[in-house]
Amino acid sequence: METINDVSVNSPSSRFYNEMYNGAQVRAHYNHVHQVLSRMSLEDRVSRQTQMNGRLLEEGITFTLSGGDQPDALERTIPFDLIPRIIPATEWETIEQGTRQRVRALNAFLADIYHEQCILKDGLVPRRMVMGNRYFRTEMMRLPVPGGTYVTASGIDLIRDEKGDYFVLEDNLRSPSGFSYVFKSRSIMTHDFPELYFSYPVKGIERSLHDFRTSLRNLAPTDRAEPVIALLTPGSFNSAYFEHTFLAQQMGMELVEGRDLVCRDNKIYIRKLSGLKQVDVLYRRIDDDYLDPLAFRPDSMLGVAGLMNAYRFGNITIANAPGTGVADDKAIYTFVPEMIRYYLNERPILNNVPTYLMSRPDEREHVLGRLEEMVVKETSLSGGYGMLVGPASTEWERERFAAKIRENPDNYIAQPTIKLSTSPINLDGRVAHRHIDLRVFALADGKNVHVLPGGLTRVAMKEGSLVVNSSQGGGVKDTWVLSE
Repeated sequence: METINDVSVNSPSSRFYNEMYNGAQVRAHYNHVHQVLSRMSLEDRVSRQTQMNGRLLEEGITFTLSGGDQPDALERTIPFDLIPRIIPATEWETIEQGTRQRVRALNAFLADIYHEQCILKDGLVPRRMVMGNRYFRTEMMRLPVPGGTYVTASGIDLIRDEKGDYFVLEDNLRSPSGFSYVFKSRSIMTHDFPELYFSYPVKGIERSLHDFRTSLRNLAPTDRAEPVIALLTPGSFNSAYFEHTFLAQQMGMELVEGRDLVCRDNKIYIRKLSGLKQVDVLYRRIDDDYLDPLAFRPDSMLGVAGLMNAYRFGNITIANAPGTGVADDKAIYTFVPEMIRYYLNERPILNNVPTYLMSRPDEREHVLGRLEEMVVKETSLSGGYGMLVGPASTEWERERFAAKIRENPDNYIAQPTIKLSTSPINLDGRVAHRHIDLRVFALADGKNVHVLPGGLTRVAMKEGSLVVNSSQGGGVKDTWVLSE
């Protein structure tokens, strides 16, 4: 019998919190995983991983890479690792409550800034940061939203520091991706590694798609028992198209592109061979700019002309609501703990990563003097784009970012480089350690916030890299929340 990778020799560095190991000791909730992997030969682990990779290919579980050092868009299977991430029940309880609290506060913030704007009048959030935000939509002012729910589906990104404490890194509120990989990861583990999966009391995720559909159905502007729900996709060239098709199939939604829709009498219809079919709820997976050429970008070919008028007349629900992006802006993120206190009168359960606003001169100068220690992010971008990772940057890159920050400080924030936790991965049958994060998905319908147990663990496949995004080559793990 071979120990996995001679762990005693290659135990992970103590500079980072490791999910499986505490120094050279295996954490209690990982004991059985460690034992099972140790009993397997290197060839067995390679074979099992190959089997799983084969299923990814067979089922077309893909994500499209683009940008960076990738000259052309590349559709590939998403890297999947056979070693699960395991979260004990008590740990998860804090994450779940904190996520639920955060989503409630963010919805309250959106309702406020599109109506009374109390938080701006009270000076807790600078008015210019909201009104000048590229994602603030004046079209949404005073517009009632079904259930008061601006954000139906959200993805809250969490990381752990070297002590193992959780921090919220980002709030993704427009069209967060990754739902499908949660379910596919679980499917692969239960099918291809059942002796491991069923040896743990793992909380099921099967009901979550039902809860997702229920959340959308509860927001329908009609009392019909089965309203028509459609998912609006940009099309097959989109990097997350696999996810769009998966969600539509699994939740019984119509999968539509803009050219499939038409507006008649301020109602939105799907063009069918049998005639027009009215849409009650549109779960959009395209940006605000492209939703309606009459309201936003006139050159958009992805949306449908007249959609916003249908929305204003209350004939359709758009989830997530237009204008939600203002709340997931990286600068606005710094104010979420204050929003929780302001709207909910509660103490924040999950902390933010300490964040410097480059629009504040003293914070800007502090950061510019320490760029090699900082992670700088462009406020309006996501997916790992527009970032400077200080410790991994060159002097030329730091000079370039310093110039960009000085030129437009409102566009940037900076955070100290967090020593992201690591997790073991199976690399050619041997164990290696890579940085990870956790995207937690929440579903809101105006009454309840359902948090999907586990979410998606994303893995930076490159050694030492802190960028875990799928669009940047990151992989995924199945994430188990223990029920006891």
